[in-house]
Amino acid sequence: MLVALRNRTYRRLFLAQVVALTGTGLATVALGLLAYRLAGPEAGVVLGTALAVKMVAYVVVAPLAGALAGLVPRKAMLVGLDLVRAAVAVVLPWVGEVWQVYVLVFVLQAASAAFTPTFQATIPDVLTDERDYTAALTLSRLAYDLESLLSPLLAAVVLAVVGFDRLFLGTSLGFLASAVLVVSVLLPSPRTTRRGRGAVTRGIRIYLATPRLRGLLAVHLAAAAAGSVVFVNTVGYVRDGLGLTAVDVAVALGANGCGSLLAALALPALLDRHADRVVVVRAAALLAATLVLAVPVVAATSGTWRWPVLLGLWAAVGAGGALVLTPGARLLRRSADAADRPAVFAADFALSHACWLLCYPLAGWVGGASALVVLAAVTAGATVVAVRLWPAHDPEVVEHEHDGLAPDHEHLCDAAPVAGRWRHAHPYRIDDFHARWPG
Repeated sequence: MLVALRNRTYRRLFLAQVVALTGTGLATVALGLLAYRLAGPEAGVVLGTALAVKMVAYVVVAPLAGALAGLVPRKAMLVGLDLVRAAVAVVLPWVGEVWQVYVLVFVLQAASAAFTPTFQATIPDVLTDERDYTAALTLSRLAYDLESLLSPLLAAVVLAVVGFDRLFLGTSLGFLASAVLVVSVLLPSPRTTRRGRGAVTRGIRIYLATPRLRGLLAVHLAAAAAGSVVFVNTVGYVRDGLGLTAVDVAVALGANGCGSLLAALALPALLDRHADRVVVVRAAALLAATLVLAVPVVAATSGTWRWPVLLGLWAAVGAGGALVLTPGARLLRRSADAADRPAVFAADFALSHACWLLCYPLAGWVGGASALVVLAAVTAGATVVAVRLWPAHDPEVVEHEHDGLAPDHEHLCDAAPVAGRWRHAHPYRIDDFHARWPG
């Protein structure tokens, strides 16, 4: 797993990711405290609205950023977005109205919606070996999981010494450190001259025209349905259903994070032995089964057995989520040319967060054991759809024919004439010469 860190450029990019994630984790804690200062008992409403604003920014801005990434040098874009995020974090402690929080959160998350997929699309250009890239995906997953576990502890240490507004300063420093690290490396920056509305929608068109990526979108929905139960309903299950404390809520969420960590560590070995489709689809089925098994646990009104069983089930949801989502970047890398990767990664970012935007309120509105039943059905249905959309036989090199290109076109240099058409084989991707998938 650590083999990817031998690459100097990736090593610094990974460190940039870690410090930026740490800053983001501090901001999550600080934002909750800021909401309480501004709204008191209505802080939950403020945070819920801020979360909705975040998701809207992700869904709307990411495709626009994907188009922009093809026209602007990646280093300049990433550094500029880090500086925007640092500036917003510095301003947040000074707000005095709730609406100002919403505006600044939108700007902050819009910058993140542009930064994250562009950053993700850069890694496969830096690490061209499949094993190295898989190791990098595992490290990235571990960084996200460790951030969710450790950032609250770091915030608690800081809060013991200074006020919560200083957490925003830590957030800003994290983004500034990320910008410095990005500046320190030479980044590949494939360029494209595509402009106009077609450039904005190109990533989504490639995504939806590629069978394996349509399957990936279905498993994104499965992961969002299962994850939403954990993130939205855990507090109710633990406090009201089990009669436990706020600390136990944190323990339950920690169990989910631990399951994700363990699955991420096991993932490189799994992908060495099994195809991506096998791992992802089985993990999605695990998520559906886990939610079904959780129904009697939540519906039961007594029994000390419920607590340890819930922890085990939440760890299984974390593991299933990591196994579903982490290989997705390998599929994106395989399905797009270098110049189109930012747009395709941005499309995945937007579409996957649209799934969360759908499932978060569904989990909250239904609530209780019924939420498990409904979202288990969503997870199972999405898994079935993924199996149908994602072909079991999914080679990268596909033999296909062309009939709309001139015989002397450079793309046909290795093609053979067959019944008035030109036939050849190469790694198949939706692009200017391949508008639809063969067959």
